[in-house]
Amino acid sequence: MSKVRQQPQYPQESESAQAGDTLLQVRGLEKRFPLSGDFLEQLRFEGGKLKRRQAFVHAINGVDIDVKRGETLCVVGESGCGKSTVARMVMGLLHPTAGEIRYDDRRIDHLSARQLLPYRRRMQMIFQNPYASLNPRMSIQQTLEEPLRFHHPDWSRQQILDKIGEVMVSVGIDPEWGKRFGHEFSGGQRQRIAIARALAVEPEFIVADEPISALDVSIQAQVLNLLMDAQERHHLTYLFITHDLAVVEHFGTRVVVMYLGRVCEVAETRTLFDRPRHPYTQALMSAIPRLDDDGPAHIKLPGEVPTPVNLPSGCVFHGRCPHANDRCRHEIPQLIETQGSQVACHAIEEGRL
Repeated sequence: MSKVRQQPQYPQESESAQAGDTLLQVRGLEKRFPLSGDFLEQLRFEGGKLKRRQAFVHAINGVDIDVKRGETLCVVGESGCGKSTVARMVMGLLHPTAGEIRYDDRRIDHLSARQLLPYRRRMQMIFQNPYASLNPRMSIQQTLEEPLRFHHPDWSRQQILDKIGEVMVSVGIDPEWGKRFGHEFSGGQRQRIAIARALAVEPEFIVADEPISALDVSIQAQVLNLLMDAQERHHLTYLFITHDLAVVEHFGTRVVVMYLGRVCEVAETRTLFDRPRHPYTQALMSAIPRLDDDGPAHIKLPGEVPTPVNLPSGCVFHGRCPHANDRCRHEIPQLIETQGSQVACHAIEEGRL
């Protein structure tokens, strides 16, 4: 079985990342999706009057994230916490309801599709399902050729073919397979092709939205090693979305923990795994399967994750937190610095935890 290659440093940092050069900055990001329903379903009696009320799914609720050049920032949390929504807003596939997204110190969230074109080559995305992200009617050569022709209209046919062959070799795909179609490859090979497509235009920033979750464990290790090699070779910056904490431990520079559309904790990978601070982070860490008995006992959280349609007041985690008090139920906690981490928790702020 293939293993994930250990990074030379833990966590991985480039000179740019150590210098604190921020490539991507997200501030106060919010996203609400209107619930479908006809006119009659939106009518409500309030104060003796008939009023129309439309419900929303509050997917993202005031998220602040910084991504430094050369690092791998992992965003983790259970399904439905808003990880993929953040990724899609960063890439301009979704428009935020509120907040700002700055790339290289320039605001991009308000730009039109045409105005975003200069950033498309610098920012690329790898999707979770490699089969769905490849056009079934296009051969692999056509798939890789399309972005090159778009971003480099002055290139000759031979320059494009040389670049296609180069990126295919770099991801472990035989260039002779270029005339094949996506359905002729395995899941791992398709994901390599998706990575090759992202690398073809030589980006500096890649958003990877759970790129290995649909693959076998042995293939996951190969793809992770490929991503690490590409980062070292091309000086890439990653925003890596995942729910697999075992992957984060080997792959990430820093970690952002999300719960119900909010950021609970931000810390360097070693700090987070050695000393998780937020009660939700502690519960996540305790759920990692371990062969030894030295790990923390599994923390079973009471209740269920609240619905994002009707968010709880105050801290969104207070209904499942054993340390919650009246302040937690009414006041939204803000990220504070504590012991090398940023944590949004009233219990930690007050010294109760």
